[in-house]
Amino acid sequence: MQNSQPGRACSLCVSCIIKPASPGPGGRRKWVNSQPQIRARGRLPGVRKRPGAAVAVATAPGSPASTKAARARTPMDPAATADPGSSSSLTPTLRKRTISIDTSRRGGDDASRETAPAPRSEREEEQQEEGSMAASALAEEAAAARGRDLEAAGEPMSPAGRLFREKHFNCYIVAVIGLGTVVDVAAARAGLEATLVRHPRFSSIQVKDDARKNAKPRWVRTTVNLDDHVIVPYLDPAATSTKPDQAVEDYLSWLSTAPMDHSHPLWEFHVLDFPTSEATATVAIRMHHSLGDGVSLLSLLIACTRSAADPARLPELPPAPRRAGPVYARPRPPLSAGFVALALWLWSYVVLAWHTLVDVVCFVATAWFLRDPRTPFMAASEGVEFRRKRFVHRTLSLDDVKFVKNAMKCTVNDVLVGVTNAGLSRYYLRKTSECDTNSERNKSQSIRVRSALLVNIRKTPGLHALSEMMDSGKNNGAKWGNLIGYMILPFHIAMHDDPLEYIRQGKRTAERKKVSLEAVFTYWSGNLIVKLFGMKAAAALCYGMFTNTTMSFSSMVGPAEKVEFYGHPIVYIAPSVYGHPHALTVHYQSYTNSIKIVLAVDDAQFPDSHQLLDDFAESLRLIHQAASTR
Repeated sequence: MQNSQPGRACSLCVSCIIKPASPGPGGRRKWVNSQPQIRARGRLPGVRKRPGAAVAVATAPGSPASTKAARARTPMDPAATADPGSSSSLTPTLRKRTISIDTSRRGGDDASRETAPAPRSEREEEQQEEGSMAASALAEEAAAARGRDLEAAGEPMSPAGRLFREKHFNCYIVAVIGLGTVVDVAAARAGLEATLVRHPRFSSIQVKDDARKNAKPRWVRTTVNLDDHVIVPYLDPAATSTKPDQAVEDYLSWLSTAPMDHSHPLWEFHVLDFPTSEATATVAIRMHHSLGDGVSLLSLLIACTRSAADPARLPELPPAPRRAGPVYARPRPPLSAGFVALALWLWSYVVLAWHTLVDVVCFVATAWFLRDPRTPFMAASEGVEFRRKRFVHRTLSLDDVKFVKNAMKCTVNDVLVGVTNAGLSRYYLRKTSECDTNSERNKSQSIRVRSALLVNIRKTPGLHALSEMMDSGKNNGAKWGNLIGYMILPFHIAMHDDPLEYIRQGKRTAERKKVSLEAVFTYWSGNLIVKLFGMKAAAALCYGMFTNTTMSFSSMVGPAEKVEFYGHPIVYIAPSVYGHPHALTVHYQSYTNSIKIVLAVDDAQFPDSHQLLDDFAESLRLIHQAASTR
C-alpha cells in the first residue's frame, strides 16, 4: 500500500481529517517557565523537590467544562491513594510551557459563519437592511444554539470505555518512545497542536450529570491547554548521568501511582531529555484506556509520524493479517469444488460453535470460581491494581522470530506464544528450585496457567488509516474506540529437552483459539449485561476473570519502516498498561525489523524483573538455534 499516491497521501494525517481549531488569542505565544508539581505517594530516587505553582484549569467560555468544573475535578482515580506503604511523598518538579488551543464550540459558531449570507451592494443593503439584519441575527442565533446544544450533550461513552473507569479497572496506557535525537520541545508542541489536540477524544473530558438519575458519562469537548499535558520533569542530573535507564524506569514506576486530573483531557506527554543505553532521549505518553484500544491508538500514532526515508509522506501501514473479514467468517467454497468441500465448510461451523460453547462455559466458570494454581506469577494479594508497577523492556530480533515461524510453518503470534511458554518456564523452574531441592521433580512437572488476552474484534483486522477509523458510518469495519473482547489463553510451564516443543505447544494453543468466538461473545455479552444489570455487574464479572487468571498477554504490529515523530526519529516503541488486577502483563510490539517485549510487573513482587526479561531473550535464542539445526 503506497501512501504517496494521489488522493492517498493524507489519508492518515490527523490535521487533514479533523477540522482545525481556531487559534488562541495573542497570535504567537511567548514561552514562559513555571514549576507546578504532581503529587503522589511514594519516593522517586534521584529526584529533587522544588516549590511549585498552581496551574489554572482552562475551559472554553460557555462550554459544559466550565459549568461542571467542580464535579469534573472530583477524583476518580484510585491511584491517588495507591501505594500505602510508601514512607514519603517526594515528587518530581515539572516544567510546563504556556500555550492554549481552543478546540471547543466547533459546531455552532463556525457553522453560522460559513452559512452567513453573501455581501450585498450598498443600495440593496439600504433597501433590505431591516429584514436582512433580523433574518441574519435569527439564523446566527439558531445555529449557535444548535451548536451549544450538541456540545452540551456530548457523545455517550461506550460500555467498554465506561468499564475502564471502574475502581478495579481504572486502566492507563503508557507508551514509551525512544528517540534518536534530543527533544525539540517547540517542534513537539507544534506537532501536538496540529494532531492530538484536534482529535475528538484527546480534546474532550468525561462528564457525568450527577443530578440526573442513571446518567451515563459522556465525552464533552473542551479547551486544551498544553501546559496541562506537556510535562518536563526535573530529575537529579547525577541519577540521569550515571544510571539513565534506571532513572527512566523509576520515573515511569512513580507515574503508575500518580493521579491524573480528570478535569482535563486524559492524556499526558512526558519528556525525559537525556540519553539512555538505547536512545538519545525518551518520551512517555500516558493516556486513559477509555480513549481507545491499542489498534485505535497505534493508528493515531502512525498518523502523527512521517517516513524517515521521505519526511514528505506518511509511513506505510503494516501488511494486513491473512484474515480478510470477521473472526467468524468461513469462506464458502464454489459449487465446482464438490460435495466434500461443501461438507467440510459446514463442518467448520459446527466445530466453531462447539469450541465457542466450551470456551464460554470456561470463561463463566473462571469469572465465578475456576482459579489458576498459585505460582510466582500470580498476584500475591488483593489490590494489586492499585500498587506500584515497573515497566521493563528488551529488544528482540524480528528476523529471528520470522526464521522460527518459517521453519515451524506457523505464524509470528504462534512463535511469541511459544517463546512466552519457554520464558515463563525458565523463570518458574529457577525460582522453585531455590525453594525446593528436589530439582528432578520440578523438571518433570507441568503446570497450566492462563492469561487474559485482548482481541481486536473489528470486522476489518489490522491497523487502518485514521480517516477510516474516524468515519462514523454504521458499516465501518475499522471504527475508532475500544472494540476488544477477552479470551482466556493457556500457557504451559514445563521443562522440555527440545526447545521447539514450546513452539509446537504454542501453535496448538493458538490454532485452537482461532476457531472460537469467545472474544466476540465476551464483547457482546458484556454490552448486554451493562444494559440489563448495569456497569457494576459487568465490572464484577471481569474482575472475577482477572483475579482468577495469572497474567495479561497481548501483541501488536507496528510500523514496518523507520518513522519520525514530529521530526524526531523513533528508535523503539514500548507500550504497556496498568490499573488492572494482574501482577504480570506481557506485551509484544514490533517496529521495523525488531520486536520489543515489554513487561509491566508488580514492583514489590518482581524485584528481579530484568532476570525475567533475560529468560525470554535466552528462550528465543535457544529456539532459534534449535530451528537452525533442524
